Amino acid sequence: MSTIHVFDPAMCCSTGICGSSVDPKLVRFAADLDWLKSNGTNVQRFNLSQEPGAFVAMPGVKSALEARGEEALPVIVVDGEVKSVGLYPSREELAGWTHTIAQTSSPATAEVAIPGAPPAPTFQTRGAPTKCC
Repeated sequence: MSTIHVFDPAMCCSTGICGSSVDPKLVRFAADLDWLKSNGTNVQRFNLSQEPGAFVAMPGVKSALEARGEEALPVIVVDGEVKSVGLYPSREELAGWTHTIAQTSSPATAEVAIPGAPPAPTFQTRGAPTKCC
């Protein structure tokens, strides 16, 4: 089983899916991560504003931040190897890195239903749920 660590930029909540104007890329990525979890991948997310220590504890993430600053975020690490810097990857890329079969492309927004896709994502930070926005 693969492990994905997502190092997100500073956001008001653990996923960025909150407030009155939600970025569709974040909705898509959250759905893709839920899909990976449902297929057995271990997924952990770290938000720069909530867990800055995690960013310096991972050498590849620390190096990316030193080289590019916050523009390096998000950084995606799969099984200890940096796979993506500065953008949220597609479901197909995530599937390839984790050796998971991607059945369909991920939705662009939460309202798009894809046959066989998991239900809309639910979120909880490690520990107690947080409130944001």
